[in-house]
Amino acid sequence: MPRQESFLMTATTAPGGTAKLAGHEVARIGYGVMQLGRPGTDRADQVKLLREAASAGVNHLDTAQFYSDGRCNDLIREAFSPYPDDLVVVTKVGAEESPRGLRLAQQPEQLRAQVEANLAALGVEQLDVVNLRRADAGPGLIAEGDQLVDIDDQLAELISLRDAGKIGSLGLSNVSAGQLRHALEVGIVCVQNSYNVLARATEPVLELCREHEIAWVPYFPLGSAFELGQDVRDNPVVTGVAAELGATPAQVALAWLLQRYAGTLLIAGTATPAHLAENLAAGQVQLPAEAVAALDRLG
Repeated sequence: MPRQESFLMTATTAPGGTAKLAGHEVARIGYGVMQLGRPGTDRADQVKLLREAASAGVNHLDTAQFYSDGRCNDLIREAFSPYPDDLVVVTKVGAEESPRGLRLAQQPEQLRAQVEANLAALGVEQLDVVNLRRADAGPGLIAEGDQLVDIDDQLAELISLRDAGKIGSLGLSNVSAGQLRHALEVGIVCVQNSYNVLARATEPVLELCREHEIAWVPYFPLGSAFELGQDVRDNPVVTGVAAELGATPAQVALAWLLQRYAGTLLIAGTATPAHLAENLAAGQVQLPAEAVAALDRLG
């Protein structure tokens, strides 16, 4: 079988501009692939969507082997392998699929197994960035029993894998400001925490990222079911600003995040071309000062 040619990243502009991630210049609007690969979705359509995102300038993908039991990583590999040099694929460890659904996998040996599973599924020798997803508090599963693991033990395992060349850079997810400050000395390149215009409990972590010029990657940027069904797009202030600007509420919420910190990287996910286009266009929305002030007051 002839060798597949590498996918060419041909876009001339980066959605939302660019920022640094693990030494790479990436578009500030990336793509979280969690919604891909679910039962009932068409594989060819999902591969096409990934390539459409890349053709539009997206060069930062967020994934995990435990997303759709590995199907998301399979789709990324089919869409892009052999990978373009400027494509950054960020994965995370800390959970795994089981016969009963998603469960935590926080022990060091479990983290190592997940790294190896990501390497195999993506077909690479090194993962660009691996985020350690802590489970000390919600949203999502909370650690108990043998899943209560000291962060130093986890970082030691991941540092060993980085030293072995299997991980390029390390990030953190779902952490407190104290945990981030504690881990700074090991070289953290990004932090993924739940954060949006209505839910800002992790603001101290964002401030620490600003101070140390660490990439800030807010998940649930439009709200989530974990937050009692909260949907940013239904907020009257958000919808009012959107109407004034001729934008959608989702675009306003994403634009606010981009203007909040120059090191913010978005990974809004979708499984449809229409929503992908809407998310990418958020990078062109400029919020006037009065709109930013009104949105700021929501927090």
